[in-house]
Formats: sequence, C-alpha cells, structure tokens
Amino acid sequence: MAETTIPPDTPVREPGTASGRRPTPVRLRHRTGSTAGSGRMAGLLVSPTLLVLTIVVLYPTLMALRQSLYGPKGLDAKTGFISTSEPFVGLRNYADVFGAAGERFWNAFWNTTFFTVVTVGLETVIGVAMALIMHKAFRGRALVRAGILVPWAVPTAISGLLWRWIFNSNGIANAVLGHQILWTTEGFHAKIAVIVAEVWKTAPFIGLLVLAGLQVIPKEVYEAARIDGAGALRQFWHITLPLVKPALLVAVLFRCLDALRMFDLPYILVGAQKNSVETLSMLAQNEASNVRFGPASAYAVILFLYVLLIALAFVRLLGADLVGDRDGRKACTSRRRWIPAPRRAEAAA
Repeated sequence: MAETTIPPDTPVREPGTASGRRPTPVRLRHRTGSTAGSGRMAGLLVSPTLLVLTIVVLYPTLMALRQSLYGPKGLDAKTGFISTSEPFVGLRNYADVFGAAGERFWNAFWNTTFFTVVTVGLETVIGVAMALIMHKAFRGRALVRAGILVPWAVPTAISGLLWRWIFNSNGIANAVLGHQILWTTEGFHAKIAVIVAEVWKTAPFIGLLVLAGLQVIPKEVYEAARIDGAGALRQFWHITLPLVKPALLVAVLFRCLDALRMFDLPYILVGAQKNSVETLSMLAQNEASNVRFGPASAYAVILFLYVLLIALAFVRLLGADLVGDRDGRKACTSRRRWIPAPRRAEAAA
C-alpha cells in the first residue's frame, strides 16, 4: 500500500466542515428584553383585577382586623366617665369568645357548621341526581331542565318569603303533614325549615356544574363498559363519579363557602336573634346594629379565617389529582423498567 504525504501547508479539514477552518461558535441571544416586556404587559393586564380585589377584599379585611382591637363606647371603668371614643382593648374581643360571653358565639358557630354540613351534603346527593336526569335524552328534556333550574334563579330574599308563607302556621306544610307546627319559632323544626329552603334553592347549582362535567364524558366509555358487562351502578361508580369529580369538587367548594356565610335566608325565614338558626354572619350583623363594632369585627375576622381554612382544605383536595397523576406516571415508568429486553425490541419495532 503506497504512502501518501500531505504537504505541511495544506489545511486539515475537521469532520463536518467544508474547509479546514474551524466553525465559528454561534452565540445565543438572551431574550431578556422580550421577557421583561412580557412581564410588564402581564402586570398591566392584571393590575385592574388586583386593584378591585384590594378595594373590595383586602382593605375591608384589614379595617375589620383593626376595628376588632377596639371596644365599644361606654362607661370607662378607670375614670368613671363616658368614653366618647372607642377604647383600645387589644385581643380582649377574641378572648371573650372563650369566656362566659362566648356562649352566643359558639351557638352561632355550631349552627353555621351544622347548616353547612347538612345542606351541602343533601345538595350534593340531590344535585348529582338532578344532573343525571338532565343528562338523559328523552322527550321534554328542555322543560325538565328549565323546571329544575328555576329555584336557583329565584333571589334568596324572594325564596325566604316564599318558604315563610309555606311554613306558616296555616301554610301548606302543616296542611300536608296534618299537624300544627310553628316552624318559624325556636326549636329544631326551625333548623329543618332553613335546611329545606336552602336545599331547594341551591341544589340545582350543583346539578348544573355536574351536568357540565357529564357532557364531556365520551359515550364510547359507557359503550365499552356495557360490552364488558358493567351494570348501571358500576358504570356510575367506576366511570361517571371519577370523571365528574373535578366539577363536583368545585361545586361543593362553592357551596361550602356560600353556606358558611349564610345570612339572608334564615334572617328572612325565621328572624333575627333566634338561637336555633343564628349564624356567625347574623351574629356579626346584630352586634354591628347595636353599635358594638369591635366584637362584630372580631366575629367577622373569625368567620373569614374559618372560610379561608375550608377553602385551603378544598384546594389541597383538588390538587390531589395532580399528585396522583405524577404517581401514576412514576408507576408507569417503573413498570416499563421491568419490561424484558425482547419485549422492548418488539415495542421499538
């Protein structure tokens, strides 16, 4: 084999180049200017919403927190004179909640919790049933949908007056039951009246949101389950309920936040200062109407924290699906690792 001598002046070509010259490195330009411009544009677009939230939510919350640190005007125990300004009492309004004066607060707190748990539970069951009925294809479905959604469209004040007429001593409820029950007085029957009226009013709201979730489920899923021999109950439990879970949780979250702030329905249906149905919102309003703004603000702040904790708990619950997806992807990845080499080759082919 003959030897080939390369002259010393001949440039050596590197692989992947057309000549012996080395390729000039390409510098990547950082788009810092465009990123900063996008950030400023995003800030400008969000600023009106943040301004409205600051005026409507943040400022009243801070003012209520500040007002809760002051006591009502009245006789000053130290000087013996009537105070013309609200004295600073610190956390005494919050400490009174755990004292002898907190009996009314805890009664309102447990009433609020009881109404929230019972009404939201009943509304969830009835709302899902309404959604399943409205989702079925049958003659007159539009009329049924309109009839189901009418209670939700009625204003709460009008609904309270309507049910007050129904639960009157000579109303339709006593005529149907055949007993004389004073629904709008003190007692457990007053709670039942509020629960019935609240469930009738807001169960269609959950049904509407669940119906939106049902309409995005492909029909092929039910056809495949039907071919596999799954009955209606198994289809509901293993297909419908898991797929409408996000919409259902959002509906339950909205209803919980609304029920915790319940005020107008029991106020109109039963009345104010009724221990059986008094909620935290009614208690705060009653204290404010009696010019006791300090305790009223303290009750409002506690209610705000209560609603915030419930909202955070639901957000964590809604985020559980994301964690589950990650776990599912990890499980799929781990299962792929256990696939033998021949199967991998077949899959690649």
